Amino acid sequence: MPTTQTPAPTRTGLIRAMARGFIGRCPHCGEGKLFGRFLKVRPECEACGLALHHHRADDLPPYVVIFIVAHIVGYLILETETAYEVPLWVEMGVWPAFTLLLALGLLQPVKGAVVGLQYALGMHGFAALPRGRPAPGPEETRLAPAGPGGPAGRT
Repeated sequence: MPTTQTPAPTRTGLIRAMARGFIGRCPHCGEGKLFGRFLKVRPECEACGLALHHHRADDLPPYVVIFIVAHIVGYLILETETAYEVPLWVEMGVWPAFTLLLALGLLQPVKGAVVGLQYALGMHGFAALPRGRPAPGPEETRLAPAGPGGPAGRT
């Protein structure tokens, strides 16, 4: 049986890994989904098999989101206050809602980018890259191998 040498997997670069994480894809292959729920990272990539369960995003994504949202909303409030005469009741209704929507909209992409950063730098268990998953052959199934005593061998 001929053996084919598969090339060793290479780590994705920093910018590409963070961009893939930002759009919610696996930082290694860019194919599999990164999140199972809103902020819950999947245990592993369904496309390439990269183990994702050991990431440690922890508090960095909320800090980055607060930093970004505070600068955007603070600037807009400052510009609105200096250029227009807006009633207080309008501002009290618009700015909290805008802040909440912007924060919720950025939280998942920023967390994905942080996971991509950790992957690209080889942090927290990302040092080992996944090997390519072999395609199941005729003698291999998801249940059990075929052979005497296996499900295919019984009559």
